[in-house]
Amino acid sequence: MRAYGQSFWRCLPLGLPLAVADQLSIHHAAQVQAVIYWASTPLFVAAYVWACRIVLDARPNRTAVAIAVLVWLPFPVLRAAYILPGLAWLAFVGLAVPAAMVEGTAFRESLVRGRRLGRAGYAHALGSLCTLVLVVGIAANVLGAVLHSQSEAGLRIAVFLSELVLSPLLYLGSAILYEDQSARLRLRGDAGVHPPVEPDPAGRADAQIES
Repeated sequence: MRAYGQSFWRCLPLGLPLAVADQLSIHHAAQVQAVIYWASTPLFVAAYVWACRIVLDARPNRTAVAIAVLVWLPFPVLRAAYILPGLAWLAFVGLAVPAAMVEGTAFRESLVRGRRLGRAGYAHALGSLCTLVLVVGIAANVLGAVLHSQSEAGLRIAVFLSELVLSPLLYLGSAILYEDQSARLRLRGDAGVHPPVEPDPAGRADAQIES
């Protein structure tokens, strides 16, 4: 919430992917909705990468974009079955995207790093994503109920506006989750990275004074 409030206008476009995809998905079967979400892949990828840019102050790169596409592609199918499997997948490997941006790791290393981050506290990662979805979903429904008129067009506009304003929290919260999981890894002493300078070079542990 703090990150959103401090950069509201920079963050507001993050709400467009979900708002647009949901407008196109209304009254369609789950299979059609999955196709619409697949077709919207560039929008969702751009939103997540941009959220990481805002929250983590990290430059986007081709590796992060490629990983974001790979991570997103199974999500529409998982979401069509039920939202929880989709969130479970994102919690498991989704942090590979900010890892590639912040740590500058290669494609395979970023995927390994993302999986390690997800498993550092998987219940926490999944619970955080579920909480974000619940909070945004409930708030969007309440705001939509306040805004909507009796007409179908009015209801659709209300849903669009509520998702546009509230769904950026999903991406921002997911980016912040990278910092939480990284801290958990450091506390466990399993960061998966090597220190840049060896504190004790090979050889004698202590320097000896020559007489």
